[in-house]
Amino acid sequence: MIKAEKTLKKTIKEIAKLVGGTVSGDPDSMISGVRGIDEADNGDLTFVANPKYFKKLETTRATAALVTAGTISPGRTLIYVADPYVAFGKILAIFNPEETPLPGIRPGAWVDSTATVSQGACIFPGVYVSRNVRVADGVVLYPGVNIGTECEIGKQSILYPNVSIYRRTIIGQRVIIHAGVVIGGDGFGFAQPGSENIKIPQTGYVQIDDDVEIGANSTIDRGTMGKTWIQKNVKIDNLVQIAHNVVIGENSIIVAQVGISGSAKLGRGVIAGGQAGLVGHINIGDSVMIASQAGVHNDIPPNQIVAGSPHMPHREWLRMSAALPKVPEMRRKMHAMEKRIAELEKQLHGMRKSRTRRA
Repeated sequence: MIKAEKTLKKTIKEIAKLVGGTVSGDPDSMISGVRGIDEADNGDLTFVANPKYFKKLETTRATAALVTAGTISPGRTLIYVADPYVAFGKILAIFNPEETPLPGIRPGAWVDSTATVSQGACIFPGVYVSRNVRVADGVVLYPGVNIGTECEIGKQSILYPNVSIYRRTIIGQRVIIHAGVVIGGDGFGFAQPGSENIKIPQTGYVQIDDDVEIGANSTIDRGTMGKTWIQKNVKIDNLVQIAHNVVIGENSIIVAQVGISGSAKLGRGVIAGGQAGLVGHINIGDSVMIASQAGVHNDIPPNQIVAGSPHMPHREWLRMSAALPKVPEMRRKMHAMEKRIAELEKQLHGMRKSRTRRA
């Protein structure tokens, strides 16, 4: 059922060609594995992207390392590239390819007669595919996946075990959705909250564009009306909550435990750190960086870095954070000053009374 992959071996010069690098050292050395600099052994390729780890080039057992131009390590074979981490990722994928399930609908899967499933898709046992669903070529649905009515799953998308896709969800090509994700559940919409809690029907849908990845146990609610929209190449970590009618722009990164309230709009290339919280109906500009645990309460213009709760410019937050440990001592000094001032005022008052009597 799974295609077996052969163990790879490549020369240094072959690897350099794959990543557009240049070689310093022995270009004919063989590489049979890819590992981090501490774990690497003879025959392995490693990388150094952070200058603070350059000294480890002297002690690593790796046969070669991916480094930036200008790095020097006598006696070590180096491959110079623009971004060692990116190059390392490419080679790591080549040496450790994902398992490729063979296509077909396995016994134990349930596919509605109105659904259209490509012959090139793989449907594992325990999958449920509902009415009028379209599943494209190269899609893999692992056990426990549930696809609601009128959904579309684009080419080469992978849905890992126990993913639940509610009705009318549109999923693009090469989307990766990890275990336990729920897409298209009801948005949290209630009238007269805290008293009657009258449920407002959630009649919209979710659209996931190409090359999005969604981490385990994250949730994306469908729109109250219209759509919740995750645009191209967005990467979402585990345990993220995205509410109804949210829009997340292309290439954005949403880290674990972020919560985004309804109708918030995020621009392109936004990065939201872990546990950040965003209120609803706000606009976050392109390339904004939101620090971990920030509380975002209103709009943020493009190209800003914010932190704190409520959020503020990052530099201002750094100054405030630096001052916080000094607050108890500052408070003690302030009380001492207040006491001293009161004593001086008392003395001054006594001197004035004395002068008045003499006069």
